[in-house]
Amino acid sequence: MLSFAYPWLLLLIALPLLLRARKRRAQPVEAPILPTGHWLSDLPGVSRSGNRTSLLQTLLLLTVWALLIVALARPQYVGEQVQLPVSGRDLLLAVDISPSMDEQDMVIQGRSINRLQAVKVVLDDFIERRKGDRLGLLLFGTQPYIQAPLTFDLGTVQTLLDEAGIGMAGRATAIGDAIGLAVKRLRNRPQDQRVVILLTDGANTAGEIPPDKAAEIAKAAGVRIYTIGIGAESMVQRGLLGSRRVNPSRDLDEGLLKRMAQQTGGQYFRARSLPELEMIYESINQLEPIELEGKRYRPVTELYFWPAGLAVLIWLILQAGRALIMTRANAIENRRGEHG
Repeated sequence: MLSFAYPWLLLLIALPLLLRARKRRAQPVEAPILPTGHWLSDLPGVSRSGNRTSLLQTLLLLTVWALLIVALARPQYVGEQVQLPVSGRDLLLAVDISPSMDEQDMVIQGRSINRLQAVKVVLDDFIERRKGDRLGLLLFGTQPYIQAPLTFDLGTVQTLLDEAGIGMAGRATAIGDAIGLAVKRLRNRPQDQRVVILLTDGANTAGEIPPDKAAEIAKAAGVRIYTIGIGAESMVQRGLLGSRRVNPSRDLDEGLLKRMAQQTGGQYFRARSLPELEMIYESINQLEPIELEGKRYRPVTELYFWPAGLAVLIWLILQAGRALIMTRANAIENRRGEHG
């Protein structure tokens, strides 16, 4: 469907005609008109164009004016109504970057990597698959801080996660404070769309807010918390006196993470290896699907450049025609001067 953004501007198309009519009433006596190149055409008060040429030029100028006014009125083609997919979730990723996340008990393609590296590998894929959702990134250690506010720009969230380093937020683990900051960021978002995914490998060892109290606050604010405990349960540690098997996740407070998840309507997951971590985020994808809600709009295609371009083209042709006529007239006058 064709429409105009400023249809009232179309009234200006008649402006030259009104001005021409007024001018004719003010000056009823017209100057004599002679063909271009006539020997009297240079005298004062004599037109150098014939009636036919003058009419053609007038029509072309009026056409240029009309096309420019149409362009200013911004003609648009409004398409059929379509549905725009909109996300129904705000996900805040809370990632522990305390020094314990440097434990190299994760394996990828036969190579040992630390826990934070494993998290980055899995979260990169998770973030990419949440297209349409608003994601944020919260990093915490001794202090929590927002590395990326809630945004649809998933590429930026991935980049900021990849740039996160061990110990950037301190050497302790403030789980309660991290949840408190996450709730503060999510509390003004729509109900039933506030989700925190918290990943840690330890226990709460710092902060001003106890984790259980933070979970109460999250529940009251309608924030759902999914908790993930990461770290292998057994690994061989080599030393000067030989090898021994140790539990690198002995500091993980699974009881706390389970309580926080259950209290807020979320779930607790245990990631002992990279494949388990991948399965956990796949499960969260299923539990928190991207909701496509009905938001309709009509696509608009701008057409103003067509009349504007045509007006410029006609103007250039008109100017080229005038220049050609003047050149021929001057040539005729020069020849007459030579023979006179």
